[in-house]
Amino acid sequence: MAENNNSAVLENEEELTSYTTETNAGAGTGTSAIEPGYGTGRRKEAVARVRLVPGSGKWTINGRTLEEYFPSRLLQREVNSPIVLLKLEGKFDVVVLVDGGGTTGQAGAIRLGVARALNAIDRDANRVALKKAGFLTRDARVVERKKAGLHKARRAPQFSKR
Repeated sequence: MAENNNSAVLENEEELTSYTTETNAGAGTGTSAIEPGYGTGRRKEAVARVRLVPGSGKWTINGRTLEEYFPSRLLQREVNSPIVLLKLEGKFDVVVLVDGGGTTGQAGAIRLGVARALNAIDRDANRVALKKAGFLTRDARVVERKKAGLHKARRAPQFSKR
């Protein structure tokens, strides 16, 4: 009798663990369509034009490799994060033309461009995961303008009582 109850409990546990409300069933399965795509990304003053082509996972940014253009591992990971999220590593060659801004702004622009290109390729399979991770949202923060009578945007001249 005790053996019978244990097997019923194990079956119930298996059924319960297969469904959760936190995860999306189709996210990150690597089942996206593999076809060419294009996306434009912007961040601060940087603008990136990204083209995804079915291939072996080779990156070309302004004619240089990913490691040459972004020596920092952090920026390499940020740029590649939409592809890693969808488990599509090694399925697309990425060709990027980016100008303006600094390295961090350019990395953010490329990430948005890659995410938009993946979204354009297969909206049904990719959009939910990319949106949930925040990769399809443009970061609208830009440098605040300098105001008259101040040293910088908010830095006022030193106050002197006399």
